[in-house]
Amino acid sequence: MRILFDQGTPVPLRQILTSRQVETAFERGWSPLSNGDLLAAAEQEGFEVFVTTDKNLRDQQNLGGLRIAIVVLSSTSWPRIQKAAVAVKQAIDAALPGSFKEVGTP
Repeated sequence: MRILFDQGTPVPLRQILTSRQVETAFERGWSPLSNGDLLAAAEQEGFEVFVTTDKNLRDQQNLGGLRIAIVVLSSTSWPRIQKAAVAVKQAIDAALPGSFKEVGTP
């Protein structure tokens, strides 16, 4: 499974996804891309899951027709996300093409 982390997604989250191929938008040189262009590039490059902390993504973008699954984390705080690591991993593991899932953090 190929996973792309958006800006703001804490990189240490990669540690709980060891059996997955995880890259960041920054590593790919995609930091300047807007969300719509970033999602299009991710799909074109074969990413299956996009992990973001942008809670407004659904309102800002037309997500209909996308094949990439989107997982939205409710915080950018690594300590908070770390406490919800099991739920985050489950959401990523259960992601289906075109799905959208929000994961709350304590």
